[in-house]
Amino acid sequence: MTRLKGSSVALFAKKGRRVAALGAAGLGACAVLAACGPVQAGAAAIVGDQRITVSSLDTQVSNLQAAAKPYSQLPITTAQMPTAVLSWLIRFAVMDQVAATNGITVSQSEAEAGLSSLKSVAQHYGFASTTELLIANGIPPQLFPEVGQWEAQQTAYALKLNNGKTPSTTAEQNAFTTAITKSQCQAAKSLNIKVSPQFGRLDYTHYTVVATPNTLSQPAGKPTPASTTGLAPAC
Repeated sequence: MTRLKGSSVALFAKKGRRVAALGAAGLGACAVLAACGPVQAGAAAIVGDQRITVSSLDTQVSNLQAAAKPYSQLPITTAQMPTAVLSWLIRFAVMDQVAATNGITVSQSEAEAGLSSLKSVAQHYGFASTTELLIANGIPPQLFPEVGQWEAQQTAYALKLNNGKTPSTTAEQNAFTTAITKSQCQAAKSLNIKVSPQFGRLDYTHYTVVATPNTLSQPAGKPTPASTTGLAPAC
């Protein structure tokens, strides 16, 4: 599976680089943060009609913590894991919406190929395996199939956009980047994503949940008043 410019590579941190930078390219320049709307008690986020509960997020974070134990010097801390996992759950939902809007479906074999394609990314970023790459970037093993589907959906979108051919020229790659960025933005708007202020705000640059200073003192499952600061995605 050919690696696409503007796809998931930009989301993965190199070995030795803190995952705080994950998905935050250009954040200092534009800092596009979404305002948090009211979120139901017990929900970490609401994405369309999907409710990501605090308990389900806690389970995935526990899975990630267990999977991380065999590795040393991972570029992610325990404190970063909840927002990292939540960010990935939101990204998967956004790409699912893009796929649905564009009539894209992927098979299990295509999803498996998508996951396998990340082996080259792992090597490029200094990880011994795809497993280490994904764990280091906040993805528990139980969500690896979703990563594969997410990759395959991007590839299918690129093929659809480029008349069945993998984008290869600079112009084709740039067209893919522009199109998928706009489609993800429109999908996110249609999903009316709400993140509990307990976890922070959603940065629409790469759909990353960004912790805010007042998010660390809130008990689990207890939402705080929504912030009115920030901008909805402009697309």
